[in-house]
Amino acid sequence: MNLEYIKPDEWSIIEEGFNPDHVKASESIFSIGNGAMGQRANFEEHYSGATFQGSYIAGVYYPDKTRVGWWKNGYPEYFAKVLNAPSWIGINVKINGENLDLFSCENVQDFKRELNMKEGWLSRSFTTTLKNGLIVKVESKRFLSLELDEIGAINYQVTLVNGDAKITYQPYIDSDIHNEDTNWEDKFWDTQNVSHQNHQAFINAKTMKTHFNTCTFMESKLFINNKPIIIEPFIKADANSALFSYEHDVKQGETYSIHKFGGYTVDRNHDKDQLIYAAKSVLAKATNLGFDEMLENQKQAWQNIWNLADISIEGDIKAQQAIRFNIFQLNQTYLGKDSRLNIGPKGFTGEKYGGSTYWDTEAYCIPFYMATKDQKVARALLEYRYNHLEKAIENAQKLGFKNGAALYPMVTMNGEECHNEWEITFEEIHRNGAIAFAIYNYYRYTNDYSYIPEKGLEVLIGIARFWYQRANFSKDKNQYVILGVTGPNEYENNVNNNWYTNYIAKWCIEYTLENIQKIESEFANDYTRIMNKTQLSKAEIKEWKNVSNNMYFPYSEQYKVYLQQDGFLDKELITVSDLDPSQRPINQKWSWDRILRSPYIKQADVLQGFYFFEDHFSVEELEKHFDFYEPFTVHESSLSPCVHSIQAAKLDRMDQAYTFYLRTSRLDLDDYNHEVEEGLHITSMAGTWMSIVEGFGGMRVKDNTLSFEPKIPKQWKAYSFKINFRNQIVKVNVCQNETYFEIEGNSDLNILVHDKLITISPNNLVKV
Repeated sequence: MNLEYIKPDEWSIIEEGFNPDHVKASESIFSIGNGAMGQRANFEEHYSGATFQGSYIAGVYYPDKTRVGWWKNGYPEYFAKVLNAPSWIGINVKINGENLDLFSCENVQDFKRELNMKEGWLSRSFTTTLKNGLIVKVESKRFLSLELDEIGAINYQVTLVNGDAKITYQPYIDSDIHNEDTNWEDKFWDTQNVSHQNHQAFINAKTMKTHFNTCTFMESKLFINNKPIIIEPFIKADANSALFSYEHDVKQGETYSIHKFGGYTVDRNHDKDQLIYAAKSVLAKATNLGFDEMLENQKQAWQNIWNLADISIEGDIKAQQAIRFNIFQLNQTYLGKDSRLNIGPKGFTGEKYGGSTYWDTEAYCIPFYMATKDQKVARALLEYRYNHLEKAIENAQKLGFKNGAALYPMVTMNGEECHNEWEITFEEIHRNGAIAFAIYNYYRYTNDYSYIPEKGLEVLIGIARFWYQRANFSKDKNQYVILGVTGPNEYENNVNNNWYTNYIAKWCIEYTLENIQKIESEFANDYTRIMNKTQLSKAEIKEWKNVSNNMYFPYSEQYKVYLQQDGFLDKELITVSDLDPSQRPINQKWSWDRILRSPYIKQADVLQGFYFFEDHFSVEELEKHFDFYEPFTVHESSLSPCVHSIQAAKLDRMDQAYTFYLRTSRLDLDDYNHEVEEGLHITSMAGTWMSIVEGFGGMRVKDNTLSFEPKIPKQWKAYSFKINFRNQIVKVNVCQNETYFEIEGNSDLNILVHDKLITISPNNLVKV
């Protein structure tokens, strides 16, 4: 059964009523972040029930030694882990000496938790009766500052309802923490120093092996009925923590508040000897502003994001809530400020998948960031891969490839492969294709070609060399084949001639050749530099062409469709509709052996190829393949429903498109896959955005022109979105019977609407 306890609301995620069974799921769903750090929505006060404590710093990781039963040549030495960082949010609360602990409270009333997406803050409130008979009302609000991204702020307050009491706040910082996700139960942090001064405390800690130096810090201010008071704390410090006790006699009806400021400074941004100085500097800025002014700045920063990124839906509150939740979490995870960072599949919401970079960034996230940010943000994501090209070449060398062939990692923190499942590490090589496709997609959308001669062509050459070497000639078929792979559908491992992999391999080679030709004729200096650097010869290029011109694709004459892989028709083709619902999800109910022999598809392979290369195929071909494969697809990958939603919309199957949209957009809010407590599916959230903009809005770039084929689900009255297309902001408002287009700026823009050319002008609403 799905959770479905989140209240529908256009701008907020709301939970009402305290249920200990929901705590870990809510800790994921209500997570907050600011691109530089993030944290699960753990309670500030002590909680003795089941909880998954997690605070994370962008780019800080630990190389957890790979744990496998049988070591294989080429295996990654480690699996990178995003680290649960030292905690700064904790505030123990004692009332007449009794700990406030929601798990042991007998009567919790009016519990409400709210994640306000419009303004970027998390709040919680409740009234409870303690064992000593005192009734207290508790309210907290916290946020991670977008403006000062090394710091967050908490306003925590207790109001006495039925008597006077001595209330003690004990804000603390603590580096004695552990990861939920660890292979060997290693200690990941080495605490170097705990210090305190006045009302500030600092923990200098560095990671084992990777030696990231960090400073976790805090400072607190106290208030009675919103008036500041000075209390000298009792201080307790040990080798891993610092705790300040602020005790005060509070009368019935009075509100005792603590404003706690805390966060991290890291040697990625400061000299390691200056981390405490940097912490004091950001604390001074924050405390001078104070909680309320910082919150106002937070609201304005989020308003600036929403001005371009928002998608508005009229008439369907659950759909509206869902798309804003997805957009909000994407922006909490990555804002494009630091090109050394990327987008982890769980963002700052959990530890599964190691918090690393997958092909999801190139296949799903780049379109979102291209359209909702300045194009520099998407370009930074491309440059991230260029900066890791030498590591990609090393990764390929470890597997036996040579001559500059590059295999980008399935999972990475620093360019090295660090995924520890062989059938994915060695076989899910289609990730190379997504990285090449992102270069093409960026140029297609932005019209900025400069990246390719400057950096991108070197990446493409490395990828083309890999595909040339990975294919081998089959005398039996008289064509080139690619053996022993896993496609995007991870429910088929070690298969031969996965159609998607073969198709993208051929395309990568041809796209690289096309760009070599263009750069030779138009960028002579870059051409000479790149050819000298890569030692690419005409003879090698001729060999590439031979492979791409003679690539084999499995095809069924019986069904008139390309086959997922050579052996797909050997399976017992029982559709999902004939599968006992009690057996779902199969990845939690079946053995891997049974899954691999089944026809069930975790995520579209062939349809993923039809999504990338839509203009290579007719609508009739798409329909035939969609009708063949969708009935076998269980959508147990978070990346699956969005592609199906886009394609169903293209096929005018709006009911199906809408169903897939709800599935992808509310995947976490309704916990479809029964795993939300592990963290959110951040990268698939970009696919949710694509479901509306590319699916319902039909946005494409055709013949260098922005194009739309707007459609609308019958459940909606209207929807609207904005996109930044080549530094011009286009607003699209789709209603049931017409669509309106506007442009912000000073110049006209020609667009296609249902293949008809129209011009939109500033200050002129165009109705179609």
